Amino acid sequence: MRTLLQTQDWQVVVEGYGPLVWQTAYRLLGNHTDAADCFQETFLTALEVSRRQHVRNLPGLLVRLTTTRAIDRLRQRARQDRHGMSAYGCEQSAEGVDPLDQVEAQDLARQLREAIGQLPAQEAKVFCLRYLNEMSYRQIARQLQIGVGAVGVSLHRAKARLREVLAATDVKDEVSRETR
Repeated sequence: MRTLLQTQDWQVVVEGYGPLVWQTAYRLLGNHTDAADCFQETFLTALEVSRRQHVRNLPGLLVRLTTTRAIDRLRQRARQDRHGMSAYGCEQSAEGVDPLDQVEAQDLARQLREAIGQLPAQEAKVFCLRYLNEMSYRQIARQLQIGVGAVGVSLHRAKARLREVLAATDVKDEVSRETR
């Protein structure tokens, strides 16, 4: 029995698990360019890992790597935004959707992505796996190799920090609107 995946197996791996990786990356990043970069980085890292050690749970490894890479990109994006280096445009609008509702939803999604990028790594991973990948506490614990109780604590802390960050963002937005 082989313990390491052979290079030629990776085309099958990418075809089989590509949609899972893409969905995870895009849900977190909300941007095709960043999601594509994250997609590639995930599979490159997974290939490196598989060359060094036996991979027992390939889908779990891919989700964890994707989540980690996406959170890294969110942090990078937040640093760039703080320094005025980046401005992402709006995604194409869906037909039949009120443009104002769409702009508000995009703004809220942007604020949430930025807030997730400010969380400590463990809390960000737990939050994303729970609410974006819809994994159970047990699945998250198994995936991150932590206890179920630690999942609950990390999730509680993540939600509390996100509330604080989003509330502060709302105050800043309100002040900004009033000074215009």
